[in-house]
Amino acid sequence: MPINEILLLVGGMIAGLTVGFLVAFALSQVRANSLVSRSKREAAQTSSNAERNAAVILKDAQTNMRALEMDLRARLEQEGRELRKEIANQEKRLVAKEETLDNRAQAMDKTTSELTAQERDLVRREKGLEKEAEKIAAIQLEQQHKLEAISGLTADQARRELYIQLETEVKRDSARQLKRTEDELRENAEKKAQWIIGEAIQRCAADHVAETTVSVVALPSDDMKGRIIGREGRNIRALENATGINVIIDDTPDSVILSGFDPVRRQVARITLERLIQDGRIHPARIEEMVEKVDEEMAKTIRDRGEAACLEVDVHGLHPEIVKLLGRLSFRTSYGQNVLRHSQEVCHVAGLMAAELGVNVREAKRAGLIHDIGKALTHEVEGSHAVLGHDLAKRYGETDVISNAIGAHHGEMEMDTIIAVLTQAGDALSAARPGARSETMQNYIKRLEDLERLADSFPGVEKAFAIQAGREVRVVVNPDKMDDALAAALARDLARKVETELTYPGQIRVTVVRETRAVEVAK
Repeated sequence: MPINEILLLVGGMIAGLTVGFLVAFALSQVRANSLVSRSKREAAQTSSNAERNAAVILKDAQTNMRALEMDLRARLEQEGRELRKEIANQEKRLVAKEETLDNRAQAMDKTTSELTAQERDLVRREKGLEKEAEKIAAIQLEQQHKLEAISGLTADQARRELYIQLETEVKRDSARQLKRTEDELRENAEKKAQWIIGEAIQRCAADHVAETTVSVVALPSDDMKGRIIGREGRNIRALENATGINVIIDDTPDSVILSGFDPVRRQVARITLERLIQDGRIHPARIEEMVEKVDEEMAKTIRDRGEAACLEVDVHGLHPEIVKLLGRLSFRTSYGQNVLRHSQEVCHVAGLMAAELGVNVREAKRAGLIHDIGKALTHEVEGSHAVLGHDLAKRYGETDVISNAIGAHHGEMEMDTIIAVLTQAGDALSAARPGARSETMQNYIKRLEDLERLADSFPGVEKAFAIQAGREVRVVVNPDKMDDALAAALARDLARKVETELTYPGQIRVTVVRETRAVEVAK
């Protein structure tokens, strides 16, 4: 190719490149201007929006400020009103207090004036009394001189003569009064003793439960008897061997009889059998397991009953073994009388009599509570329960006074103290009290029935009740048919009739009650 063409071609290319560059530069300038314009428009729009938002926020802030200002102003005004009201109330109270103080000051001034006047009056009266006393002294001196001249005796001689005469009269009157008092004491000594005993019995209200040597266990059905007997009698033999109690199964419907002289073992057998019946599993191994469990529970029950008995009669500090023996007495009876209840009653009676006689009440109650403690061992040890109780008391640290009272309460030992006498008396009273023992129960009930029937026989009597173990009869009369005078006459007549027609120990109080009741119903 010729050089000219090459140069033309190169020149054309350079020219093309130059033109392209210029065109590209022009286009970039246009694009840059467009971007700058758009950025300005967006900046203006953003600034406008920011101004509008700032205006809204400012307006909201101003509104909130006005609301807060109004609320604060309202609260301040309310607090101001309350403060002014409180200040006004305090001012009123201060004014009232000032008025009260003024009134009190006036009253005190008035009282002071009255006291001053009274003091002046008293001084004036005192001076007048002194003058009167001087006049009386002068008159007495003059009269004394006249009497001495008439009698021929001086004042000292007359005083001695009068003293001798008065002494003689006082001795004579004292001897006469002393003899009369001795006669009254002899007449009333027995009545006073009966009254003390009666009061002790009336104030003691122990419950008594009659028990025998058998216990009856109820069965849900007669089919249970076969299960208790077991195959070839092995269940009943296991129960008898474990408890030492005879189990009697006869024709008595729905019941089994447990027989034994030891009430504790009988109670263990009864509880064991009842639990076996309730459980339903009756076989030798289960029987032995149940008996062992009930034995443990019974030991705890015995201890709890002993502690409860001590707490009930307020006797403390007994040896734990004596407490256990007391608990065992709750399962023993004597002529149908529960021995523990009997012991508690003796404790109360002995303590009450000791209080009346002014001797040691705590010792009397302690001896009365444990006086029959030997009965808990009479089936285990040979000998009298009084002597056994004496030995037990000595062994467990009781004093000689308590031990002697226990050993002597049946006369098997000599009584050394008044506590022994009170213990014996309390034991006799508790045993002989009407209704205490089974052999006197029927006579006791009949006497109460006769007493009520005798009171009902009088006209005007609505109801009659024998109370206080038959030592009081309370009669309720018709108030419309009997006035107060007739009620008093009825009490006297009934008392006389009881004395003539009934036989009874001690005394019977007759109380006639006459009352009027007015009843209306509010609708």
